[in-house]
Amino acid sequence: MSRLRQLSNPDHLPALDPAYAHRLPGLGLGLLDPKPRILLLYGSLRDRSFSRLAVEEAARLLEYFGAETRIFDPSDLPLPDQVKGDDHPAVHELRDHAIWSDGQVWCSPERHGQITGIMKAQIDHLPLAMGSIRPTQGRTLAVMQVSGGSQSFNAVNSLRLLGRWMRMFTIPNQSSVAKAFQEFDADGRMKPSAYYDRIVDVMEELVRFTVLLRPHAATLVDRYSERREADQPVSAAGELANQALGRVL
Repeated sequence: MSRLRQLSNPDHLPALDPAYAHRLPGLGLGLLDPKPRILLLYGSLRDRSFSRLAVEEAARLLEYFGAETRIFDPSDLPLPDQVKGDDHPAVHELRDHAIWSDGQVWCSPERHGQITGIMKAQIDHLPLAMGSIRPTQGRTLAVMQVSGGSQSFNAVNSLRLLGRWMRMFTIPNQSSVAKAFQEFDADGRMKPSAYYDRIVDVMEELVRFTVLLRPHAATLVDRYSERREADQPVSAAGELANQALGRVL
């Protein structure tokens, strides 16, 4: 059983004006092969979940911009600590997708001034470390929120805090969609608006940062404290090679 949502009409972008959109926004910033791999998480289980609909629009844009996407369906994800040792197929799958990703998109509704429990549960199931594997460290992150009322930034601010805690590179731009029930048509597609344009901006920026940082992610998060903990002394030969490379650059 796969918990990835199938993206309907991935090539249909009625709200996008292609005359103003870069097809490959990361061109010239780094290697585009393999495609940037982006995992998208949303925070509501409603049949007409606006955070899911916003994530689907984001995924279509990411694929238009040359990325590969996966949207995780959290509908059968248990609460943290509900299952002994987190030994549940949905937890294992979520972690596998996080490890697969180069970057992520987190989109939560704002409920009582905060992110939802569904959103937090997904993040809580992503440990900082699984042995030598770190499912989030060094990945890029874009944060989004949808609101039932006026525009707010409480949820995206909380997601930024969580992204920093998970040692991710959270991009500067973000999206907050107010009165989300007015922004999607009967088919669940987002109408042309300044809110849609901001999602385009955020996904363009996410692709650029992901392509730019992906080759350097391991170096950027190489930490003294973790080398000490793992008893991995710095190699003198490696240091000399890095110094030589720095002089060439």
